[in-house]
Amino acid sequence: MTTTSPQAPDRAIAKALERWLRARARAVRAPLTGAVLAGAAAAVLLIGQAWLLARIIDAVVIHHLGLGQILPLVPPLLGVIVARALVAGLVPLAAFAAAARIRRDLRHALQTHITALGPAWVGTRRSGDLANTLVDGVDELEKYYADYLPQRSLMALIPLAMLAAVVPSDWVSALILCLTAPLIPFFMILIGKGTEALNQRQWRSLARMSAHVFDAIEGLTTLKLFNASRQEAATVARISEAYRSRTMKVLRVAFLSSLVLEFLTTLAIALVAVFIGFRLYYGQMQFLPGFFVLLLAPEFFRPLRDMGNHYHARMAAIGAAERIVDCLETPPPETTGTAPLPKVTRITFDRVGFLHEAGGQGVREVSFTLNRGECLALAGPTGAGKTTLAQLTLGFLVPQSGALRIDGADLATCAPDAWLRHVAWVPQAPTLFHGTIAENIRLGWPDAPPDAVEAAARAAAAHDFIVALPEGYQTRLGDGGEGLSGGERRRIALARALLKPADVLVLDEPTAALDPLTAARVIATIRDRARRQAVLLITHDPAAMRAADRILHLDRGRLVAPPTAGEAA
Repeated sequence: MTTTSPQAPDRAIAKALERWLRARARAVRAPLTGAVLAGAAAAVLLIGQAWLLARIIDAVVIHHLGLGQILPLVPPLLGVIVARALVAGLVPLAAFAAAARIRRDLRHALQTHITALGPAWVGTRRSGDLANTLVDGVDELEKYYADYLPQRSLMALIPLAMLAAVVPSDWVSALILCLTAPLIPFFMILIGKGTEALNQRQWRSLARMSAHVFDAIEGLTTLKLFNASRQEAATVARISEAYRSRTMKVLRVAFLSSLVLEFLTTLAIALVAVFIGFRLYYGQMQFLPGFFVLLLAPEFFRPLRDMGNHYHARMAAIGAAERIVDCLETPPPETTGTAPLPKVTRITFDRVGFLHEAGGQGVREVSFTLNRGECLALAGPTGAGKTTLAQLTLGFLVPQSGALRIDGADLATCAPDAWLRHVAWVPQAPTLFHGTIAENIRLGWPDAPPDAVEAAARAAAAHDFIVALPEGYQTRLGDGGEGLSGGERRRIALARALLKPADVLVLDEPTAALDPLTAARVIATIRDRARRQAVLLITHDPAAMRAADRILHLDRGRLVAPPTAGEAA
């Protein structure tokens, strides 16, 4: 049967993702090997347990021996049962240790790589999608390493050990087991191929749904203001219902595979039992080996059945790994510089160009100089490239053409961490973290004394509303500054930037969401800071523009002449 075109890429991707998953397992080879060896040892003890139990039953039922005659077999049986329970308990412990280590290392690698990609890359991704990848995506890999990989080895070792014990006792039953055993993995793979593609698509749907719901929650206040919350709730309900429907399709296939595995296993065990029963009836076989083989037959198929159940963990892991690999394989900005930075006095944009992949927006051949003691305002319509210039200044983006020079030295040759120590930033959408207001202000200077924190808050026009709170500077905030208005969050972010001892201050819409009186106080602070810092001010506020020493106008990524009075109107 030929593979349909939509499934072919999915299967090629699935193979590549499984190779990636197996490569990660090399780091935890020791605990995984321990889990496999413990499982194999438990299987050997199970064979011994079945043999001792068969001997006891044969002695009592067939040979009519008394308790005193079978008593010597009881302690070994109890010892084997206890030993098997202890060894079998080591399997999940060792497998979980391996999975937990991979989960910890992978989550750390993701966080480190996302940090290296920088805020500019994070800004192009949906928060819900990233959160889903970091949390649920990594957690979904645990069953692959804890269940699927050890079971894949045990699926081969345990049946071989069982066959080695069955062949001397009954070669006919061994032949039946050999002929029926391959049917289980065959049908498991046959059904699993379709489930594999469904799982990948289902995981992508989950990522999209998580991102949409996360974005809706973040914008709930805006939705309420525009009376659009009911419409958004209906949209979320429609997306959830579509996801539920797709989930049921995946479960139908999964239950079908489980039904097929159980049917084949039951049929094979029944076939062994029928052959043994007829031979016992006609006196062609003794009771002891026949009963021993019957005890082992269900255990022979157990690893194959377990593999069928854990096969779904493999498919789920492949679906989750797609987003993880996509993130890890995104190359970070090329920042190979190691040169230290002196005190910054001048920033020069020398024909700098940078175009974003999506939409081709950005800046083209921009040239200007920002000096210490100067406030430079960037003006222009939305999408003109102002934020891109700010991210280039911060080092979040690397120029694709031209050069950005710090006192004559190319920023690409400077150590990124060293440059960021010279820069303070207030983004257009400031982020506050769970913790006290004082801790949020101290983010750029953790050891700042209380009087410096208060001075920064006063300069940002934030002190008055902070001290009016029940616990003042020790008031705890929720994630994202929950409990504060947009203007209050912006002023705390400004206080954080003002507290940091930086040479360059980058402000993106610092007066947005502020009343005119508070905005005037903030503008006065910016003018004061511009006497000893280099201030890059991005704003649409005419009052803030008038406070700047120079105004550069951007349009479609290029510096242009300022609009005339008629054009401005």
